[in-house]
Amino acid sequence: MLDLLVIGAGLAGLSAAVAAAKAGLNVRVIAKGQGVTHWHAGTLDVLGYLPLTDAPIQAPLAASQTLPPEHPYRLLGETRLRDALAMFSDWLAASKLAYPSSATPDQNLWLPSAVGAVRPTFLAPQAQLAGDVSRPEPMLIVGFHGLRDFYPQWIVENLTKQGYLARAAFLPLNMINELLERNNVQLAEQLEPPSARGRLAAALKKLCQPGERIGLPAILGVNEHLAVWQDLQTEVDAPIFEIPTLPPSVPGIRLYRALQQQLMAAGGRIEMNMEALAFKAEGQQIQWVETATSARPLKHYAKNFLLATGGVLGGGFNSDHTGRFWETIFDLPLTVPQDRNAWFRHQFLHPQGQPVFSGGVLVNDHFQPVEQNGTPVYNNLWAVGGVLAHADPIRERSLEGIAIATGISATQGMIAQTHAGV
Repeated sequence: MLDLLVIGAGLAGLSAAVAAAKAGLNVRVIAKGQGVTHWHAGTLDVLGYLPLTDAPIQAPLAASQTLPPEHPYRLLGETRLRDALAMFSDWLAASKLAYPSSATPDQNLWLPSAVGAVRPTFLAPQAQLAGDVSRPEPMLIVGFHGLRDFYPQWIVENLTKQGYLARAAFLPLNMINELLERNNVQLAEQLEPPSARGRLAAALKKLCQPGERIGLPAILGVNEHLAVWQDLQTEVDAPIFEIPTLPPSVPGIRLYRALQQQLMAAGGRIEMNMEALAFKAEGQQIQWVETATSARPLKHYAKNFLLATGGVLGGGFNSDHTGRFWETIFDLPLTVPQDRNAWFRHQFLHPQGQPVFSGGVLVNDHFQPVEQNGTPVYNNLWAVGGVLAHADPIRERSLEGIAIATGISATQGMIAQTHAGV
């Protein structure tokens, strides 16, 4: 029998699964589809803005402990948050995907987005670090004629309005690929042969002026990313940084593959196209979870279960026109109002956010779902990431930090509870 069944293959589920597998547990991840990694920038946000005030944050680890006491970061505490991020970074480094911290310890980086906005993040892939706007070098943003979703002139215009030195330039797309209809992942794969990256390096060297750093769309290889990025920097003799584009996210895919590699190397596995539909419990102990198949439902038996299906945006919650709002697998108690008129405030960008996005599953400090009185709903169930109540991760820019730290901490708590014979 499995020691742990993880439901959900986003950052929270994968973090929990890798931690469990590396601790020697028999782990399986099941998921309806890919998690958030394929859609986001590949960076790891911890906390970018304070709730209510929207004040930007420089020191996110310290600021996390000033949040309301029911916030997931307060349940974790700074030590568990810091330890989980360090462990996660070690996993990525073992897969040759380095995520160095900023030059100033415990400080947020401020990186340009694909529209020229400046976004805070705590940990970023090595190939994005040179984009930190706190650096003094002027930026050369280079695009490719015909490449959708990356417009250097727009990026430069917005960076310039914010006071940063930048200029735009274009290269022909056919230096990478003769067919113009290619997405970013396909372009990244076609830059992996040394001949392709050599052509790009020669063209960039002609465009770059002394003292500039070069921003490119995030297409610098997938499987051979480190070699592509390092070769370009060496040949051009200038700092080069990637700017994430719209999905499919190449940095996000690299991140997913690194975690997948770590999980499989530790003996765990991932099974996609498995939507959890039902479960069976005896008393406070879950026996199995059932997933849909083309023939008949498949039962997954395990000693412990971990819910990492995401919140309302991830499909972990559902709602109907009557005002009912529910968690889709175990029907866990939620803090979301059971009145559709109370889900949203009249002002779209309200300073306090929207109740529907900060509602979720109540948990104790071990991340077990609990009733209003604090009693665990099930003794062998944990909940992590976007399903948790009292956080608005997208608005706070805390999504990855919450996912990683709660996933790892929940697994560690589960192992400790098992060893204690609880």
